[in-house]
Amino acid sequence: MQSRVKWLENMTFVGQSASGHNVVLDGNGGEKAPSPMELVLMAAGGCSSVDVVSGLQELQQQITGCEVEISAERREQAPRIFTHANLHFVVTGHDLNDQLVSKVVADSLEKYCSVCLMLGQGVEMSHSYEIVVA
Repeated sequence: MQSRVKWLENMTFVGQSASGHNVVLDGNGGEKAPSPMELVLMAAGGCSSVDVVSGLQELQQQITGCEVEISAERREQAPRIFTHANLHFVVTGHDLNDQLVSKVVADSLEKYCSVCLMLGQGVEMSHSYEIVVA
C-alpha cells in the first residue's frame, strides 16, 4: 500500500492514494479541510463501521443505518497524541438483537479494525452503542 502527500500552499496539503483518490488536509487546525488528526479519527470510524455493518449483515440482522460518533482527547504538550478515543455507534434497523450488536461492535475494536488496533497500542480505546428501531 502506498500514498503520497503534496504541499499545496500555506499549511494545505493534498493526500493521494494509490487507488486514485485525493483528500485535502489542513495543518492550520482544520480551517480549509480536515486536519491530519481529524482524518485519523475518521479513518478509525470508517474502518470500524465497515466491520460493524458487514458483521451484522453476515448475522442476518436487518440493519438499515449505522453512524459512529468519535470523540477523543489529546495531550496538551507535543507530541499532541490521542490519549483516549471513544467510538459510539448508533445502529438502526428492524428486530436487531442487542447481544449481537454488542458483540459485533466490541469485536471490531478488539479484533478486526486495523486502525483501532493500531491506535490501541498507545491510546485507551472504548466503545458504546445504541440501537434505534426503524
